[in-house]
Amino acid sequence: MEAKAIVTDQSCLGVQREEALVARSTGREALNHAITAADLYMKAAHEASSPADRSRFRKKCAGLISLAEKLKSSPKTASPSLTQPTVATITSASNPNCHVRHVPSNERAILLRSSRLHGNIFPPWQAEPDVDNFSLSQGQNVFSQETILEAWQRPVDQARDDNVDEDFMASEKECDLVQDVTTDCSVVASLCAAMKILQGGQQSILSSIMYPYNHQKGRPMISKSGKYIFRMHFNGCFRQVVVDDRLPVSRNNRTLFVVDRKNPNLLWPALLEKAYLKVRGGYDFPGSNSGTDLWVITGWIPEQLFLQSEDVDVEGEWDSIKEAYHAGNLIMTLGTGRLTQSEEDALGLVGEHDYAVLEIDSSPGARRLLVKNPWCDGLVWKGVGSSGIVEQTAAVSLLDTLVSIEPRPSELTRPVGSFWISVEDVAQNFESMYLNWNPDLFTHRQDHHFTWRVPTKNMTSSVAHNPQYSVLSHTEQTVWILLSRHFADEELEIARNKSASLAAASRQLGFTSIFIFESEGKKVQVREGFVYQGPYVDSPQTLAKFKLRSGTPYTIVMAHQDLPLDQYSCTFTLFSKALLEVKPAEEAMSHYQELSSAWSRRTAGGNASSITYSQNPQFSISVPQATPLSILLSSGDREVAIHVDLVWAHGRRVTSIGVKDVVASSGDYRRGNALVQVPLLEPGTYTIVCSTWEPGQLADFGMRVGSQVECQIKPVLSDRAGLLRNLAPAFIFNEGEESRRALVTVSRLSRAQVVARCPLQTGRSNQPISTTAVRVSLVYGRVPQESVLAMSGGGEFRELTMAIRTPEFDLEPDRLRQDKLWLIVERLGSQQGRQSIEVEVLSDNSVHVGEWQMTDS
Repeated sequence: MEAKAIVTDQSCLGVQREEALVARSTGREALNHAITAADLYMKAAHEASSPADRSRFRKKCAGLISLAEKLKSSPKTASPSLTQPTVATITSASNPNCHVRHVPSNERAILLRSSRLHGNIFPPWQAEPDVDNFSLSQGQNVFSQETILEAWQRPVDQARDDNVDEDFMASEKECDLVQDVTTDCSVVASLCAAMKILQGGQQSILSSIMYPYNHQKGRPMISKSGKYIFRMHFNGCFRQVVVDDRLPVSRNNRTLFVVDRKNPNLLWPALLEKAYLKVRGGYDFPGSNSGTDLWVITGWIPEQLFLQSEDVDVEGEWDSIKEAYHAGNLIMTLGTGRLTQSEEDALGLVGEHDYAVLEIDSSPGARRLLVKNPWCDGLVWKGVGSSGIVEQTAAVSLLDTLVSIEPRPSELTRPVGSFWISVEDVAQNFESMYLNWNPDLFTHRQDHHFTWRVPTKNMTSSVAHNPQYSVLSHTEQTVWILLSRHFADEELEIARNKSASLAAASRQLGFTSIFIFESEGKKVQVREGFVYQGPYVDSPQTLAKFKLRSGTPYTIVMAHQDLPLDQYSCTFTLFSKALLEVKPAEEAMSHYQELSSAWSRRTAGGNASSITYSQNPQFSISVPQATPLSILLSSGDREVAIHVDLVWAHGRRVTSIGVKDVVASSGDYRRGNALVQVPLLEPGTYTIVCSTWEPGQLADFGMRVGSQVECQIKPVLSDRAGLLRNLAPAFIFNEGEESRRALVTVSRLSRAQVVARCPLQTGRSNQPISTTAVRVSLVYGRVPQESVLAMSGGGEFRELTMAIRTPEFDLEPDRLRQDKLWLIVERLGSQQGRQSIEVEVLSDNSVHVGEWQMTDS
């Protein structure tokens, strides 16, 4: 007790010194001191003997982590280079010979914040714990969690002191782990599959996972203090997980923890399970998948193969899978999808359930797996070649609860609940194959940690604001890229939605994927143009395997769908056999501007063939000097097809578009986003037109404009904004009639423009029907002394599939007193269909248009 108090006092002195240095420092120096102080408080909380001290130190630690986050985001705290020394060493690699990237201070702050989970603190792993943690001094109480239910018991209390290690930590024969009433089938399946590398032998990794450990006997030791420390990998690095030795007890004599059927007293698997479940939120945690479980428990790289996907070729990869498995470099598990009750009965498989792979048939040409159902009373495969073992009896487990075991007289060579199944049947009847690969297969590893705020809804269909990294290799090699979302308290609440199935609850957590682009290591804005696209997965991890060409920079992108939280902490981990240059990808342009707008009932004008096209949202962009330009249009409504045009219109509203008017366009209408890229745009003022395919489609959108020079962008006002509207009566040309005219009068000087349109008519294919070709003109006097004031279309006739208009013109009362001004509408040919024509005058002062008159041909 005295030694422990001295250690805690020393920690307090150190942390007070670091806190004082934080107050006297700025920028990165202050960040380093804040992180060191948080580390010391975290250590003090673990060493404190009283709950009050633990609570006080944890609050101090949380405050310093928050301060570190603020300092990290401060402009004064610049990101360090990859070679800059860090405050302390945090690594995710278990192999000391692996070349790893040191964690810079700003990323260390992310790891410290991710230490807080489910009301606990899981500090990054620094070193093996001291043996004093597991001794029990005279008068000292046995270690226990802060909150202990009455239904928890210590199995060691029932053991003989002289044989306690042999009773609870030694296994007389191969283990046969099962679950009884708990819902963590993936965890137990993971433990079953991993027993070959967890148990004794040269390749055992349990000695680096569980403490205390007896290295001479090759097995864990009983902790006299009741405390066990586990080294698990989650939230960006290996972390310390502390549990006591109490296990849950049910009222109905059923086991609530994993049990070894062949060694019912074996304790360490149950403690390992308890430590993992503490990370995931407790024994009532709603479930996971074996790939994620084994990533946390062992640190082995998770890969999920979707067996029903056309892109997955298990048979083509079988030889490499078999070789890695027999070399001890691979752990395999399987997962089923949703099955009906009749399908479960017919196949002998449980829906949405994980299975362990215990062995791969090593016979030449064999393609079989020995698979185990982790349930103690579970179904076994009934398909072709099935040979499952289901006979069982009962025995007493650690806490005097009943668990079924294999009968002693049996000479069977495999566990109860196991069965051989062909690879072909696996591919046909299982949904996923989980492969966890030994990270020691690689000699180089880089972990890049980041926090990311999910973009606004308008920008979610693009990847402009998604995490992106540049990757460059100077040798041709295959790199494995793992994306990991850090566990968060809010996700646990979503996953505990009892009204949904396990798969449905998992889908509520959203999906992530990895895309790779050959874009000179620069940031990309849309998903198109990728050289690799991974599947969207609802698992916290997803893996991409990609062959890099020497000297070619690539961009790796985190893509997402339906993520429910506002912010995430994540890690990109890159495994390779040669050095990689990895850094955050740089923007392709030096200047970006973003604007928000919407297609409303007044502005949803539709595509260029619509008569309401001119009503679409439009923006003027002034370019001071030649520059590359990109225009990204993005909408959160995935059902609306959108498009963007850059038009040479001097920043004025575009009413109609000809081929010669368009500087660049986004091509075909696309759902979600549209992108225009101009390699070099000459100086000038242009108009950006944002449109949907159908008129009247309502949606919000965001526009992101990138350039190498600062450009001025502003909305173009509606052609009706601030103007008076004078709508002349609609008319229809009579058969054989080619023109109509109306007298125009004003009482004050006015500036005006005339617009003509025809209500849109569509055929069965929803395409516009060809309409009358029309020309509108303003003419003083009559032939042959007429004088043209303004004319639509540069004097050319144009179909009224969209509105046509004249240029703006001035109306002078004095001139109108001398000569009459006629508004004339002409059509090309006199035999075209009868269609109603609407004419409107827009002006800054009152303009009167008289009745329509027929004119001489």
